[in-house]
Amino acid sequence: MSVRHAWVVSEGGVTTSWFDVRLAFADGARVDALAVLSGRSVRVEDVRAQPPLSLDDLAVLAEWLEDPLFEACVPAPARDAPAASRRARAAWPRGREERRLAAREYRAARAEGGDPVLAVMSATGHSRRRSLRLIGQARDEGFLAPRRARR
Repeated sequence: MSVRHAWVVSEGGVTTSWFDVRLAFADGARVDALAVLSGRSVRVEDVRAQPPLSLDDLAVLAEWLEDPLFEACVPAPARDAPAASRRARAAWPRGREERRLAAREYRAARAEGGDPVLAVMSATGHSRRRSLRLIGQARDEGFLAPRRARR
């Protein structure tokens, strides 16, 4: 079973997400479905199958898809909580404050023996390349020690 996030619509504090679901079987049969996550419920809106399904097969398909589809569409922490915004972390400041906070995360990870770049990536949500650039900017501003002694 493969699940692909198709699109999201947010209106009035309610977020609705659509997912494309595909089931492929060894004998070449396949089932394509459009699932909708709204609030705390997951629904199947459209089903297309090759070869076509009977009504009995369709009822069995709904029971078989229910748990895997719900697990794929709803992240684990949100299964018991009401739907929240898509952004998992709080807003990260920009500019000088961003570089200062990135340096703090970097130093904390080094002190714990962890990967400092990964710590900055986790805190900011930036890619590795953007996090390395941010660490370099923090070094340039004096928040971190220089990487190499300059002669």
